[in-house]
Amino acid sequence: MTSDPVTQAAQQPDELAGRLKRTELQRHTLSAPGREVVQVLTEIPAGVESGWHVHPGEEVGYIVAGTVEMQIQDQPTLTLHQGDPFLIPPGTPHNAVDLGPGTGHMLSTYIVELGKPLATFTR
Repeated sequence: MTSDPVTQAAQQPDELAGRLKRTELQRHTLSAPGREVVQVLTEIPAGVESGWHVHPGEEVGYIVAGTVEMQIQDQPTLTLHQGDPFLIPPGTPHNAVDLGPGTGHMLSTYIVELGKPLATFTR
């Protein structure tokens, strides 16, 4: 499988790479000008937080395994279990915490601005 060419800045690890195991599955330029889709499998060890962060576009996610508490600014905290979906609006600060007992696995699809870091810490 071949993906579209991506700028060097977009290929560099973002700020979350030091806290979580993230595997980029695919990255492609979209038909919407200035946007790309990035799909990532994230593994969060039990008790670990992602840290409050934002994305330069939507995050459409799905819990593949485990139980994850999703804190989203100005919204009620969600407790997500295997099979649950979630949506984070663009630029909205949020934090994910794996509640254990095992490692949480999330599949996230990001619709983001080209050339911007996929995630940036806010706190």
